[in-house]
Formats: sequence, C-alpha cells, structure tokens
Amino acid sequence: MTHALALLIALALDAVLGEPEALWKRLPHPAVLMGRAVGWVDAMMNHGHGRVVTGAVAIFALTLLAWLTGSLLARIGWPVEVLAAAVLLAQRSLVDHVRTVADALSLSTEEARAAVARIVGRDTGEMDETRVARAAIESAAENFSDGVVAPAFWFLVAGLPGLMAYKMVNTADSMIGYRTPAHEDFGKATAKLDDLVNWIPARLSALLLFLTHHKRGGWQIIAGDAKLHRSPNAGWPEAAMAVGLGIALSGPRSYHGEMRDEAFVNEAGRQEIGAAEIDDAVKGLWRAWAALAAALVLLVLV
Repeated sequence: MTHALALLIALALDAVLGEPEALWKRLPHPAVLMGRAVGWVDAMMNHGHGRVVTGAVAIFALTLLAWLTGSLLARIGWPVEVLAAAVLLAQRSLVDHVRTVADALSLSTEEARAAVARIVGRDTGEMDETRVARAAIESAAENFSDGVVAPAFWFLVAGLPGLMAYKMVNTADSMIGYRTPAHEDFGKATAKLDDLVNWIPARLSALLLFLTHHKRGGWQIIAGDAKLHRSPNAGWPEAAMAVGLGIALSGPRSYHGEMRDEAFVNEAGRQEIGAAEIDDAVKGLWRAWAALAAALVLLVLV
C-alpha cells in the first residue's frame, strides 16, 4: 500500500472516529507516552553546564527512538501503520475543541474563557468575547498545521517513522521549546528543529486555507503579514485564516501576567468577532481538510 493511500484512509478514520475516550481511558495515548519521555529526559539531563549541547543530544535521542518505534510498528503491516497514523492525526479533536469554545461563548464569556484556556497557553482570565474568539481561531489555524498537515506531510515523506519522529519533535517543543530560564538553553535545539520540520507544512497549510477561502489579492497579504508573527511558521496559517474570514488575528495578548504588544495579521480585517467567526473557522478547517484529502486522491490515482 502506498503512503498516499494509507494516509487517505488514516485521515478518514480520524475524521470519523476522532479520539475514542473509552480506549484512552484504558491505554495511554501515544502523545502522552511521548510527553512522558520528554519529561523524563528534561528531569534527568536539564542541569549543569553545557545545556545547549545536552539538549541537542536529548532531542536527537528522542527523535531516533520515535523513528525506530515507527519502523517497528510499520513492519507489522499496513493496518497497524494506518491505525497509528489515524491516532496521531488531530483534525477531529481539533475541530471538537474549537467548536466547544464557540458553544461556550454563546452561553457566557466566563465559560468561554475556561474552554479556550484548554487550547491556548496565554492568560485567559481577563479576556473579552473578541479575545476569546481570536485565541480560538488562532489555535485552530496553528494546530491545523501542527496537528494535521505536518503529520500528513511527514507520513508522505517517510511513512510512519517520519510521522512518529515529527510528533516527538513537536511534543518536545511544546514542553521544553520555550525561552524560559529553565529551557532557554536546554530547549534551544528542540525549538530550532521544530521550526525546521514545520517550515514546509506551515506554508502548505496556508495554501490549503487560501485555496478554500480564495480572496483576490489574498496571498500577497498572507505572505506579507506572516512575517509579522513572532513565529517563523505559525504566522502563515494564521494569516491565511484571517484573510479567508476577513478578520484580524494575533495582536496584543498576555502571557504570565505580562502584556505583549504583538502585531496584528490582516489588520484591515474585522476586529470585533465572536462565536459566529469561530464557527466559520471550523467550517474552514473542514474545507481545507477536504482539499488535502482531494490532493491525496489525485496522488493515489496518478
């Protein structure tokens, strides 16, 4: 079975089944196991001098472990490879989490703050309706790249080993890739590697979102405003989503009690947004997902 066909089946399984809670109550999710491995390495190796080098060795070892695990699973046969890929794709769970924020926002801002706090790392306690919606949509766009397009891309390139290695890097980045006193040095190699492995997928994500929300002159805005983002990659899908929906994203936000005056992407778009725009973003995620699936169908048929 080709990687394209296996990925197409995995995408469909993820879209239909999502994350079966009954299963993951009995067994640890692979992402949880990866997180435990990263946590163990952080506790064992993040000390003393030379943490930049130590951190580089750590992420190399973790990535190699993930690659070898994926290789062993792939050797069992294509059903295992497809099921593992479906588990590590996140379209359905992403959509469900983002839609929950829209539902909560329709009830009260307080409930919406609690819902969006589950999917973003910024301070949510003082958010108004617009900032809740903006955070949810930004998370939708960024995680479409990290949770769907990037895993799909690396599966196409290198099968399940490539997908497993990518997920390990991405998981490690979410845990130790921050510029904090504890991880400034130890997580530097991880952060750089995550930027590298997401470079192409982020731009592919932007292209999928743009093609399914086509706006005349939109790509020029996307390419220009993506560079305003603090991340070399996240700005691309966020700018594409902002242009597609005609709204402004990014902008000022608070982390750990500190307000950061970050630039808007698509600043000319609507800045007062709410649950309706989150719903539109969810529809946009499905359209972009369908475009990805259609591209895979073409690859299978060629």
